[in-house]
Amino acid sequence: MRTTDAGPAAITLTETELDRYVTHAPTRGLLTGSGLPADTDLLTFSPLRTHGLRTLADAADGPFRVADELRDRLVIGELLNPAGMRREAILLDGGTGELTTAYLFDPADPRPFAPSLDTLLRFAAVTEELAGLRGRFASLAGQYGPRAVTEATRRLLSLFQEGADGEVPPYWKAAALIRPLALVAGPGTTSGLTLDVPARLLDQEFGHGRVARFEEFDFPATLTHEPTRRFLRETGLPEEAVLFHADTDVPLPTLREYATEECAGDHPLSELPAHADHLIRLGRLAEDNSLVLDGRTGAILTFGEPEATLHPLNTDVSTLAFTLWLLHHERTIDGHLGNALTTVAYDQLAAVMIHILSAVDPTGTAPGTDWHYWTEQFQDGAGGIL
Repeated sequence: MRTTDAGPAAITLTETELDRYVTHAPTRGLLTGSGLPADTDLLTFSPLRTHGLRTLADAADGPFRVADELRDRLVIGELLNPAGMRREAILLDGGTGELTTAYLFDPADPRPFAPSLDTLLRFAAVTEELAGLRGRFASLAGQYGPRAVTEATRRLLSLFQEGADGEVPPYWKAAALIRPLALVAGPGTTSGLTLDVPARLLDQEFGHGRVARFEEFDFPATLTHEPTRRFLRETGLPEEAVLFHADTDVPLPTLREYATEECAGDHPLSELPAHADHLIRLGRLAEDNSLVLDGRTGAILTFGEPEATLHPLNTDVSTLAFTLWLLHHERTIDGHLGNALTTVAYDQLAAVMIHILSAVDPTGTAPGTDWHYWTEQFQDGAGGIL
């Protein structure tokens, strides 16, 4: 094995290393020629440097027996899932050049990934172009909103279909349908918040009359962060969304008022955070969590009611609204597909969703964040958040 000096370090293999393992001529040509990038934004081939060329039978380390038809597949890389998620191995069929993915601890059910290495590298490259709004997506730079999402999805799906004879594997279908959703809201140049959420986006998604907009008398005096006040007045939040129910029956209470009046006795006042008068309850999350905002900074947090603990949730109300929209819109898309994304590749879809949310709002990956509600919910396949 050697690395090239041209451009980013590439991993190549010798003819001798490929003998016995890879007979597919185009695949041999790529691996001995231009080679594989060590890393892309989505996947890595660096295990080839660490372990060399291994068969699945040699690499699998769990108690599961590798089926005879899978034993000779070659482990050449991994998907770069978010921190905390297990990585799937990328497997190469040396006879056909086809790529699949599987977990090494249970490789019994590999998933289709790409018809060839060349196609896989093109899929990864165009997905990176979308993320950077360059190349074939450069014309979308600076464009945000539902139309930009629709156009980016159309372009990416078309590029994937060209390379897979119209049969796009689930991983790339999720990428084409979900990754462009990050374009629905642009940077907060006018709102004073992280994002400028389109004025009617929530109404279009959740339905007219199902978005709560608040009046001045709804705000406690300790809500002093003006961009947050303006967002809640003009844009609002959905009254009910995946895992979230807004407080709409009474003026928004501070956390101290909520603990005193709504759940008296559940939380002794001595257990509340010292700044409980500056924390305003916006609504309820599933599993006994209140959603609160810091009236001084606009930061969004979860208050775990059983333990009376605070954890960061979103940077501000704009990224909270984006998260609620993202969850609802993903369900709408998957519903139109007959739940194909969640039933075939839930973990892959969860990884894409975490990636999008982290790119828009890095709260869940910020230093010192040891627990993050949205990330935990995305990863809980049994909980059905997606």
